[in-house]
Amino acid sequence: QVQLVESGGGSVQAGGSLRLSCAASGDPYSRRCMGWFRQAPGKEREAVASIGSRGTTVYADSVKGRFTISQDNAKNTLYLQMNSLKPEDTAMYYCASRGPCYLSPTLPVIPSEYNYWGQGTQVTVSS
Repeated sequence: QVQLVESGGGSVQAGGSLRLSCAASGDPYSRRCMGWFRQAPGKEREAVASIGSRGTTVYADSVKGRFTISQDNAKNTLYLQMNSLKPEDTAMYYCASRGPCYLSPTLPVIPSEYNYWGQGTQVTVSS
């Protein structure tokens, strides 16, 4: 079992920044690959950024150059630094984990392949 608790969401104006955190606990094997996902009202959940156990990272095209995923293994915490936020970034953001994965910029990250999910944190960007 894995427990994931997100924090750091809020309301900002376009161009602003936020840093999301995800405190993780539980089975380390099931946390070998972690990611951030988001879901806006009426839309499907989409992958934002993922990180593997060796530090490989992949990003959605829409956030490349603006968002950075990182993790502090000593604190068992996953982060998502979000800069230059846009109104279209408004969504509920979720942290998720799974066992080992292969990450590549040419392969899609599929939410259904992640086994454990946090409760989400809301990000609202106003124009």
